[in-house]
Amino acid sequence: MPPPPHTKPENVLKRAQELIGVGQTQAALALLHEHVTSKRSRNNTIAALEPLMVLFVELCVDLRKGKSAKDGLFQYKNIAQNTNVGTIEMVLKRFIELAEQKVTEAQAKAEEIQSSLESANATANIEDLEATETPESILLSTVSGEQSRDRTDRAVVTPWLKFLWETYRTVLDILRNNARLEIMYQTTALQAFQFCLHYARKTEFRRLCELLRNHLQNAAKYSAQMHAINLNDPDTLQRHLDTRFQQLNVAVELELWQEAFRSIEDIHTLLSLSKRPAKNVMMANYYEKLTRIFLVSENYLFHAAAWSRYYNLLRQSAHVVAAGQGLKKDNPAVSEADMTRAASFVLLSALSIPVISTSRSRGALVDVDEAKKNKNTRLTNLLGMNQAPSRAVLFKDALNKGLLMRARPEIRDLYNILEVDFHPLSICKKISPILTQIGADPEMEKYVQPLQQVILTRLFQQLSQVYESVELKFVYSLAQFPEPFQVTSGTIEKFIMNGCKKGDLAIRIDHATGILSFDSDVFSSAKALHPGTAAGSAESETSSVQRLQSTPAEIVRSQLTRLAKSLYLTCQYVDPSYNEARQQAKAAAFARAQEGAQKEHEEALVRREVIDKRKTAASNALAQKEKEEATQKRIRAQQILEAENQRLREEQREREQKRLKAEQDRIRQEELKKQIEDLKTGVKGIDVSEMDLDDLDTNRLRAMKLAQLEKEKNELSERLRVTGKRIDHLERAFRREEAKILPRDYQAQRERDLAAYEETKAATLKEAEQKHKDDVALKHRLTRLVATYESFRDSVHERRHEEFEKRRKAAEKDLQNKMNLRRKEYHERKAREQFEAEERERAAREEEERIAREAEEKAAREEETRRRLTEEKEKREEERRKLDEIAARQRQREIEAEEKLKARKTGGPERGPERGPERGPERGPARPAEGERGPPRLNLAGNKPSWREREAARAAAGATGEAAPPSDVPTAEADLPKRTGYVPPHMRGRANPQAPREPSSNDAPASGWRPASHQDSSSRDESPADAGSAGKWVPRHLRGDAPAPAPAPADNGSRIPARREESPAESSGPQKYRPGAFRRGGQ
Repeated sequence: MPPPPHTKPENVLKRAQELIGVGQTQAALALLHEHVTSKRSRNNTIAALEPLMVLFVELCVDLRKGKSAKDGLFQYKNIAQNTNVGTIEMVLKRFIELAEQKVTEAQAKAEEIQSSLESANATANIEDLEATETPESILLSTVSGEQSRDRTDRAVVTPWLKFLWETYRTVLDILRNNARLEIMYQTTALQAFQFCLHYARKTEFRRLCELLRNHLQNAAKYSAQMHAINLNDPDTLQRHLDTRFQQLNVAVELELWQEAFRSIEDIHTLLSLSKRPAKNVMMANYYEKLTRIFLVSENYLFHAAAWSRYYNLLRQSAHVVAAGQGLKKDNPAVSEADMTRAASFVLLSALSIPVISTSRSRGALVDVDEAKKNKNTRLTNLLGMNQAPSRAVLFKDALNKGLLMRARPEIRDLYNILEVDFHPLSICKKISPILTQIGADPEMEKYVQPLQQVILTRLFQQLSQVYESVELKFVYSLAQFPEPFQVTSGTIEKFIMNGCKKGDLAIRIDHATGILSFDSDVFSSAKALHPGTAAGSAESETSSVQRLQSTPAEIVRSQLTRLAKSLYLTCQYVDPSYNEARQQAKAAAFARAQEGAQKEHEEALVRREVIDKRKTAASNALAQKEKEEATQKRIRAQQILEAENQRLREEQREREQKRLKAEQDRIRQEELKKQIEDLKTGVKGIDVSEMDLDDLDTNRLRAMKLAQLEKEKNELSERLRVTGKRIDHLERAFRREEAKILPRDYQAQRERDLAAYEETKAATLKEAEQKHKDDVALKHRLTRLVATYESFRDSVHERRHEEFEKRRKAAEKDLQNKMNLRRKEYHERKAREQFEAEERERAAREEEERIAREAEEKAAREEETRRRLTEEKEKREEERRKLDEIAARQRQREIEAEEKLKARKTGGPERGPERGPERGPERGPARPAEGERGPPRLNLAGNKPSWREREAARAAAGATGEAAPPSDVPTAEADLPKRTGYVPPHMRGRANPQAPREPSSNDAPASGWRPASHQDSSSRDESPADAGSAGKWVPRHLRGDAPAPAPAPADNGSRIPARREESPAESSGPQKYRPGAFRRGGQ
């Protein structure tokens, strides 16, 4: 069954607006609240819910329904936090703005009411004008005890202030522990702080601080929840720190010192969690607020320590900014005046630390002492100090940093009087002007009272070193302070008693004689039994007070010490062997130390390495453990989340099933009730009170209803029949009686109509006659004005005609000017268009000419390039032809040399024709025989013969035995370097080495060069197996012992050369170098 139409957000919004329009705001709010908090609203889109929520919060604010707003906003946050966080922030901001606006309006209304009351009282009728108050006002003020403004504010403003406070709390509760809404949460907290500060709401501020503290604890406790904030995130922690610092500032402004101290503890906790160091400007504010808190709590020791930390931070910030290592916005603005002021307060606060504790606790109580120690430890941690501060440590630190030079002159003089100089009779007299200057400063006036305690302490300490007894009057005269800081005698006596109780003073007062005696008992103690406790002195044993002489008690306490020192010096002078033994022991100790120094150093290094390794292993194990724990935690959280989601789904399914079943039962019951009501409301209702509703079903009720309807139908038909018959007889009787009186009634009605007509006719004639007379009189009265009217009309016509003519001429002139201007513009435009067209034509012609000129230049360049390439080709052909001729001549000489070599091998006496120094006629190029390889060819483009040409050359060489290389194969014979021929040892000797040797064609000049014969006898493309026809291949080391093979035929295709025979004479003769005697190509 589809949901009813009013459940859609659009319909609900429209219905609510209609209700608001008729003034039913309560009903509209109830309707919106019901829709927002229903489960069906979760399925609606955010865009549809957002305007509805805006109207909802507006109605909640107008009607001050904070609880309804909280329920609706919580539901809306659950719906929209996973999809659109911005809409939540927008609705909450609107909620806060409306509440603040209502407070402002309430304040304005209260001011208006108060001003009206005052004006009404001022203008009231008072019998006695000289009376300032009436008896009624006196009686009302006595009973109520408050003024009219307070009553007005309580009646008008206070309810809205309460609602605004509830608004802030509601928004903070909604936004808590949600990382997506963290910024809005911090912003709302700051607005709540400003609300408390502006309206001085101290109680609400305490509650707000506690609320924020609980939220932070819950965030740390439930950090595994979805969208929970992560306090380990530096940005989140920084935002919380900013909020806590603002909380601290507001607490100080409201003078809520306990809340301020708690805020300090919260800040310290967050700083300890932060991995990022805090900014100096924030820490400066932190220490400055600590100084105020400690001063209010009269904890002067930690107050001075906080001032010291504040001064150190200012120095550090100044150095950082001066060195350019930090930003100015992250550091407090520090000037010389600020440093002087801070140094003065550091020194003054340290001087104000009481030497004698003013607390009322008993030092002998261990529990109190332990509580005091724990408190000091907490305060020390808040200040970030390693150990608890003391008066002597603070003075030492101040002197080391040169604060005396920076402090104000009167503070410097005060330090010298109290801590350096010894003047018991004039100490108060010298300090009085300084106290006057300090009291004149509002910021330093608070230190006067603790300074008086310190001054009195110094006075009695110094008097005890000079006098044994003094008169009380003399003491009172010495302890004189300027007005209004004068102390009474009772205050002085109370101070003496407190010092004696704490053990810092040993004084007796005799009021009978008026004598003040300083205790000189040698066995009395001048200190407390429990030094360092709350009851003891604030100074250490080594006091900074200047002493003239030791007291008898100190002499007795130090007698044994002085005796030991004297005996020690006596032993050194009386027994020289004691010094020698001591020196020897010292030298032996030094020797042992030197001998074991290196070993100790090495052991220390080893121990250090072991410690480092253990630390590294421990850190790695800890990191691994943390990682595993984080993984397990994440897995557990995921499992818990999955189990929770599964449980929620199961519950949702069960709830849905129950809802469907309940809905079906409800619908069935409603149908039954409706049918039962129909049965009851019939003509003769059926009594179903005795029936059991659980036993009834729809079919039975339907049958009962049909039977009842049939019965009612029959009864109705019978009643209609009887009634119709009765009405018919009655109407017939009425008509019979009416026919008797109809003529008489007609005549009376005719007479009444005729009289009314005559009366109306006479009145109409009278009105027409009177109207005619009035019109004639008006005509005669207006006839006198006709001439004047006509003259005025003519003058108006003439004037308007002249004006018309003037305007017509001006318009015609203006029209003519515009026409001339349009003609001029038209002609100029035509001329410009013609000029532009001519320019375009000229540019087109120039472009065509340029294109044609470029084409001609390009053709000329191409022609020049072709011509140059042709010339270069012809030149290359000529060079190739020359190289071919040179190669042919060289080849011819090689062939002749080979023939002569073969003839010598066969023993023939024939020799080739002798070659003289001059060359014979050039012979044409000859193609080398098949299997021979010519000189290396140049790798020129287009000169490589194809495989068909190579096959044809081989075939021709095989047929003719001699051929020239192709003309298009260039050689570089003439360009290659010349070298001498190598002659093997077995060929260098001859039978007659002295006989002159005739030159032959085989001989070559010393600088001659021949290509290897195996390159000439075979082609690169042939394999060694093709040369098997020339004989078996013989290794190089067996060629001298093997029989000489038969001479090779004229076929030059063999790759195995024929070895020539050697004679013993040649082998045994001198190994003379013979150029060209051995060639690799001749093997």
